[in-house]
Amino acid sequence: MPEGNTRTYQVLAALPYVVMALVAAADVAAGPDVGLLSLVSLGPAFAGLVGSWRRTALIGVLALAVCSLLAVYDGQLGERRGYTALVCVAGVTVAGLAAAVMRGRRDAELASVRSIAEVAQRVLLRPVPRSAGHLRVAVSYTSAVAEARIGGDLYEVVASPGGIRVIIGDVQGKGLEAVETAAHVLGAFREAAHDESELAGLSGRLERAMDRQLQGEKFVTALLVELRDDNEQVTFLNYGHPAPMLVRADGTTHFPEPPQYALPLGLGIHGAGGPEPFCVDFSPGDQILLYTDGVTEARDGAGAFYPLGERTALLKDPDLQGALEALRADLVQHAEGPLHDDAAMLLLRYRDP
Repeated sequence: MPEGNTRTYQVLAALPYVVMALVAAADVAAGPDVGLLSLVSLGPAFAGLVGSWRRTALIGVLALAVCSLLAVYDGQLGERRGYTALVCVAGVTVAGLAAAVMRGRRDAELASVRSIAEVAQRVLLRPVPRSAGHLRVAVSYTSAVAEARIGGDLYEVVASPGGIRVIIGDVQGKGLEAVETAAHVLGAFREAAHDESELAGLSGRLERAMDRQLQGEKFVTALLVELRDDNEQVTFLNYGHPAPMLVRADGTTHFPEPPQYALPLGLGIHGAGGPEPFCVDFSPGDQILLYTDGVTEARDGAGAFYPLGERTALLKDPDLQGALEALRADLVQHAEGPLHDDAAMLLLRYRDP
């Protein structure tokens, strides 16, 4: 459980006891004429907010005991005001029990739905190979959906006869509907990546498949990457996606831009041309960070965007996954809380022979 949620839970768990203690102290201080006995029912009322129904029942019994003791102290145990207070505490306890039972059922249903969604996400975003050709690969995914790993960002790494093919993308929207669209993109990419010998052929099949599936109603920004074993270059095809970050072995940073940006996948029915491929050198010690806009558009409390280009020092760790996790932790710290958009990162490092 996140630290903030843990602190909130602890406060809510202690609230019934604190309230009953304050009411008891106030009743003793004010005397029997003020009539604070009924306020003891606030204890079981707050008890239904967290915990099981058994805990609510125990707090209700404790509240009845406290109310009885205060009624004896005030000399009202056999009077109408004393009985009224006890009935009030008992009634609120029953209502709190009903609320706790209903909340428990909703929590169980929500946990089941989250479990199913996470399984679907794991099937969709299969673990990428940690080593492919002369590459080492690490991946990080942070969903905007609280306490779940589900969203509309996608990635895949395929070792094909034509070389290593990589895709990273961002589906319009969030939630299960975005996951369904991501499944279409990844299914088309995985099939075409193995069948097509050239990156242009792969992209053409991907465009046609997405135009059929999405019909111009949704779109997916995407970046296709190809690395061949026979040369030290990487080829990009950019469908309106954020530029990759290239970190050289000497620490210099570049964000390679395409000659001309193309429309996102799914909008090809509007008649625009596809992206132009462009190449950059990729040598031993170099790294490429592919990411979605949830990374660069993360803001801090002052509204400043995450300065990705200034964080390359975090990627020096020889442990590739450790380097990416350090970058992810820095991103979350910058956002000062949950991200407002899904954030996927794929780190590619040239592996020395």
